[in-house]
Amino acid sequence: MHQDRPLRLLFICTGNICRSPMAEYLARAYAQDRGWPIEVRSASLMGLNGNPAHPNAVKVLDEIDIDLTPHRAQPLTPELLEWADWVLVMELAHSRGARDMLPAKDENILLLGSFCGKLEIDDPLGGWKRRFRKSRDEIDECVRNFMDRLPPPSHLG
Repeated sequence: MHQDRPLRLLFICTGNICRSPMAEYLARAYAQDRGWPIEVRSASLMGLNGNPAHPNAVKVLDEIDIDLTPHRAQPLTPELLEWADWVLVMELAHSRGARDMLPAKDENILLLGSFCGKLEIDDPLGGWKRRFRKSRDEIDECVRNFMDRLPPPSHLG
């Protein structure tokens, strides 16, 4: 972990309107609960820019008192990849897209699902709220498992 600044996490999915924004806001909430200094962002491999989070993603995060309404999609860029200490993706295709964009980041790109016994985290887009809730719970478990494996921030260690 970088001693001079907070740890930086970047979550990537296809459109940056469902899975990656949920992961971003869940990670931020978990870090705040634990008093960990982190910076979290999320991005779209599809290049969406300015789109709000999907209404069902907003609803299922609201159920656990997290407000996703401020989120706006942003496209993945080499600069965002360079900014991140860890890049967590939802699907194998996302890791390929990120690696193609910035090959030097290869060792820092991880499948988020691998932290909760899955390969990929299914896209809930097009599904009922129940499917978004399942996605939220999977993402939350994976995010917590990933973050719990990180070394404690230097001010806590």
